[in-house]
Amino acid sequence: MAASLKQIPLFSGLSDEEFAKIEASSSTKTYNKGTIIINEGDSGTSMYMLLSGRVKVFVSDQHGKEYILAVLGPGEYVGELALLDDEPRTASVETEEQSTFLVIQKDDFLKLVAAHSDLQFKLMLNLVGRVRSLTEAVKNLALRDVYGRVRLLLEDIAVNRDGVVIVEEPLTQQAIADRVGSSREMVARIMKELVYGGYVRIENKRLIILNKLPENF
Repeated sequence: MAASLKQIPLFSGLSDEEFAKIEASSSTKTYNKGTIIINEGDSGTSMYMLLSGRVKVFVSDQHGKEYILAVLGPGEYVGELALLDDEPRTASVETEEQSTFLVIQKDDFLKLVAAHSDLQFKLMLNLVGRVRSLTEAVKNLALRDVYGRVRLLLEDIAVNRDGVVIVEEPLTQQAIADRVGSSREMVARIMKELVYGGYVRIENKRLIILNKLPENF
């Protein structure tokens, strides 16, 4: 596990002895795809470091409508807010594929943070980054139309693989809708037009961006 811990940016710079302490006081857990590991509103007693897999962080209303705040991969972590302020969980977390976590309990985490100013600074920077991301998401919801939000999402998560611009996440139309705060029907219409216009292609359940997406729909 120590090798996996050293790949987590938050813990970079710790000594082997300190890694050993983290390893001794934590546990690893593996969850199947579709498992809710954190429920919005619950009290928090542990923090989850993602060693492998992928999770979505989301909020929902009383009707079950979801809005995805983030999709996180290995090296990232969730659940730290409830450990810092003793307030209920602010969002839910669900695995999007089989995922393995390092689970750190509250007391152990707080002792670690108190003992390392560098760790405190890294944690603060991460929280600032998440606030900025949420601010940008709120701005996009308020000021951009649905197509604008879809375009920004696809451009943000696409990667260049040997000259091919591809969205590697297996996104369904509903998943896109949840991440941009829209309906599946509207997203389906947008994607149909992008395919028809020669901007994107679906291949092996992956989205390939063929040309720069238009500014307006």
